[in-house]
Amino acid sequence: MPEGDLLQREVYYSGRVQGVGFRYTARSLAERFDVSGFVRNLSDGRVHLVVEGEREEIARFLDTVGAAMARYITDTTETERPAAGRFGGFTVSR
Repeated sequence: MPEGDLLQREVYYSGRVQGVGFRYTARSLAERFDVSGFVRNLSDGRVHLVVEGEREEIARFLDTVGAAMARYITDTTETERPAAGRFGGFTVSR
C-alpha cells in the first residue's frame, strides 16, 4: 500500500482507564489487526493511544478496544493525520 494511504489516529481515553489492564488489552487486540503504534498512561489519568494503518483497519481496531474497555471509558478525544511511518509494531510505552 502506498504511504499516502496510511493514516494515524491519536486517541486520548478518559475515565477509570488506568490500573484496569487497558494498555495490555490494547496491545493484545492490536495483534489481530494490521496496525502499528503505541499505548501509554499519562500522569493526568488518561490513556494515550497512537495507531497507524489503513482507515478501515484502524476503525475496526479502535471499535474493538472501545468495546472491550467500554465500562472504564467516559470520554475519548481523537485526532487524525497522515501516518508518520515510524512504528515497527504496537507497543506499550511507559
